[in-house]
Amino acid sequence: MEVIVGIACLVIGAVIATVAMRSAKNGSLREADSKIQSAHEEAKTVISDAKRTAETLKKEALLEAKEEIIQHKQTAENEEKQRKRELRTLENRVMQREESLDRRNDALDKREHQLSSQAGQIEKRSRELDDLVAKQTTELERISELTRDDAHRELLDKVRGEVTHEAATIIRESEQQVRAECHKTAQEIISLAIQRCAADHTAEVTVTSVHIPSDDLKGRIIGREGRNIRTFEQVSGVNLVIDDTPETVVLSSFDPVRRETARVALENLIADGRIHPARIEEMYNKAADLVQQRVREAGEQAAFDVGIHDLHPELIKTLGALRYRTSFGQNVLQHSLEVSDMCSIMASELGVDPYAAKRAGLLHDLGKAIDHDVEGPHAVIGADLARRYGEKPAIVHAIEAHHADVEPNSVLAVLVQAADAVSASRPGARRESAENYIKRLEKLEEIANAHEGVERTYAMQAGREVHVMVQPDKISDAQSTVLAHDIAHQIEEEMEYPGQVRVVVIRESRAVDIAK
Repeated sequence: MEVIVGIACLVIGAVIATVAMRSAKNGSLREADSKIQSAHEEAKTVISDAKRTAETLKKEALLEAKEEIIQHKQTAENEEKQRKRELRTLENRVMQREESLDRRNDALDKREHQLSSQAGQIEKRSRELDDLVAKQTTELERISELTRDDAHRELLDKVRGEVTHEAATIIRESEQQVRAECHKTAQEIISLAIQRCAADHTAEVTVTSVHIPSDDLKGRIIGREGRNIRTFEQVSGVNLVIDDTPETVVLSSFDPVRRETARVALENLIADGRIHPARIEEMYNKAADLVQQRVREAGEQAAFDVGIHDLHPELIKTLGALRYRTSFGQNVLQHSLEVSDMCSIMASELGVDPYAAKRAGLLHDLGKAIDHDVEGPHAVIGADLARRYGEKPAIVHAIEAHHADVEPNSVLAVLVQAADAVSASRPGARRESAENYIKRLEKLEEIANAHEGVERTYAMQAGREVHVMVQPDKISDAQSTVLAHDIAHQIEEEMEYPGQVRVVVIRESRAVDIAK
């Protein structure tokens, strides 16, 4: 309302100002007064109209405000009613849940009471059952005349027997399966390698003796007051044995190359006829050069025979020294060539690199050439020597593992093991002293006799087969299979032998009666 009145006053003022200006311009005061008068009247008319309009607008605004208030009030009342209905619904649900929980608590209380009662009954019955079991056990012990411990031991013995039978069955099935898959193939490969490897079937007997034309030379070899023999032994490092053997003197040394050098020097001295300290030293030096030349030639020839042309010169020299080394009468250089050939053949059959197998087989006994000067197993010594002169790790490992000084982890190492065993155990390859032979047979029989239930043991076929006779009332058929497996495993662990040893367990039951 006040805004409208203000607007009307502004309009009136503007009209009056306009009229005054017009009156001033016209220069007529009268006209100005009349215009001012009319302007006042028009202003009053406008003001009255504005008041009426303002009142009308005010009433309309009040009416609209009241209607809006009424609408808001109705909306609020509706919302309040809706919320009250929702609250009543929630209250009903809560009350229903409380009633349900009360009923469930009552049921749980009843169930707990029942369980408590049943637990008491169960405990009572358990005590009764314990008493009954104790009475039953006492009665069973009285009837069977066995204590509980005796029955327990008897049950364990029965279970142990069943387990032993099952173990024997598993062992037998496993062995049959492995043999069916591998034995035939292994036999074919090894037999083919043996067939294709041509080798002498007689052991080399190395006798460190030198033939002399007559026994008169023995005195010249000894010299005045023994000076010749002392000089010879000092220069060569070999013991010279002169005994009653006719026309023969013996050379003794652990170093085969030095012994061979001494033999050549002595033969040259005998052929020359001039035996004195200065000549001895001269002849020995010439013999040493000659033997070293033969050693190199032997190594080069061996490498050439197997087709290996990139060996280090020191390895060739060491390999050639094996020409004068024997093992149980078998020449080690010849043995290395056999192993090399068989490794190559078996590697070709198995799809392995035959060149690497041939190389590993040739070098596998390299350590035997220097094992008199270096401590340790010859396999480890040879592996260190091969590693020092640039051989590949696979070759070094095959050399080191061929006697199981380390666990073999490659096909090449296993091939060298197999070929080494075949070459060493073939008929006529090695000679053995009677004492060692008897000790090995006694050891085989001792291992077998140490097992419970063994009645007699017989070592057969030069120790390659053991027949074990067992007591039939103590050893069952199933237990005999386990016994054979245990004896074979113990032989593998405790003994060293060429090839393999077959263990045969024999269980025999006889029923004898006499018809009268």
